[in-house]
Amino acid sequence: MKKILNKLFDHQSLNRDEARDILIRISKNEYNDSQIAAFISVYLMRNISLDELSGFREALLDLCVKVNIDGTDAIDLCGTGGDGKNTFNISTLSSFVVAGAGYRVTKHGNYGVSSVCGSSNVLEYLGYNFTNNEATLQRQLDASSICFLHAPLFHPALKSVGRIRKELGVKTFFNMLGPLVNPVQPKQQLVGVFNLRLARLYNYLHQDLDKNYCIVHSIDGYDEVSLTGAVRLINSKEELLVSPGYFEKDQLAAEDIFGGDTIDSAAKIFTEILSGKGTDAQYAVVEANSALAIQCYEPSRSIEDCVAEAHESIVSGKAHDALKLLIQNSN
Repeated sequence: MKKILNKLFDHQSLNRDEARDILIRISKNEYNDSQIAAFISVYLMRNISLDELSGFREALLDLCVKVNIDGTDAIDLCGTGGDGKNTFNISTLSSFVVAGAGYRVTKHGNYGVSSVCGSSNVLEYLGYNFTNNEATLQRQLDASSICFLHAPLFHPALKSVGRIRKELGVKTFFNMLGPLVNPVQPKQQLVGVFNLRLARLYNYLHQDLDKNYCIVHSIDGYDEVSLTGAVRLINSKEELLVSPGYFEKDQLAAEDIFGGDTIDSAAKIFTEILSGKGTDAQYAVVEANSALAIQCYEPSRSIEDCVAEAHESIVSGKAHDALKLLIQNSN
């Protein structure tokens, strides 16, 4: 580790093989907490390179617990986190909306690190039991069109750094890796990122991954379509800068999408939205993000049609049914 740290402190980058090797060694507990914290801290002070991101991704996928379920023709909706905006759980809610519309979702998530409530926090609070059992996950997917992959159960390497990340309490390059290392590797992906440079990196990387994808970055810093301003959308064919009007929605204020101060309050917002008691602003944001996910499946469809389908999933109760079925099939 000393050699690697000196190289990084000398403003050099790791090549792909070096990045892969160092993360594998971290997962094997070959380094102490201070060395790992120093390594992580480098990427708080400088940008990660494409080779480093690719190498870290390869390491986590090589090390992950393999899961053989019929979920490759599915989608994962997630953000990198780390935007510091503390919104409600938009991508997780959108996952249930997309599942309610009949599309298969293999949602990858974790506890919040730099936010109050991550996807794992809210689902655990609502009674979902995490598992990496293939038969259980397949049953959930078949029953509700969605299953949930709690990252620590699939990524042993994360266990080595989990406590250190929590103590640091800020976004790290592990936030960047989360959306890239879904064990199922579904063929569709909607991913939000917290800055434009990372959006570009993700685009370069996704071009080699044989996925239908859309990368999202709101210009005012959100890692999702926030409707608080313009948002950049990047896929394999084009790059767009669009306003809330693109989704036929009004512009919102930051307080309209606040996520609560506690897991309890975040879970309350979550269930209110799915049960038809949310605000117009909350529904607008969820529908916009869900529509982009649906469009990943069917790129030829207009965004207006996809928004309408997302809306129908919510008002019909099918999105809420997907949540109830998922929890029932986790017990």
